[in-house]
Amino acid sequence: MDPEIKKLLEETHALARENNRMLRAIRRSQWLGFIFKIIIWAIVLLLPLYLYQQYLQPIVKSFSSGTSTPSGPFGLPTSADIQKLINSYTASK
Repeated sequence: MDPEIKKLLEETHALARENNRMLRAIRRSQWLGFIFKIIIWAIVLLLPLYLYQQYLQPIVKSFSSGTSTPSGPFGLPTSADIQKLINSYTASK
């Protein structure tokens, strides 16, 4: 085999190996980024639900336990319903 052709073949082989290493690193980086995004979105979407269940739901239940359903238009509370809610809150303190 001609030495010049052999040298070109070795250089091509070295470039192919380096290219393969870079492509594997890029692919690994993409997978880690994808997994990181899934974890971040899970936290963003599930953390408010968890915090609501732990902290706000007991407060909301304590307010709604003594009152009836709102009687205003579209199910919104009337001023009388709001006043009852305020009275029940101040009575519980």
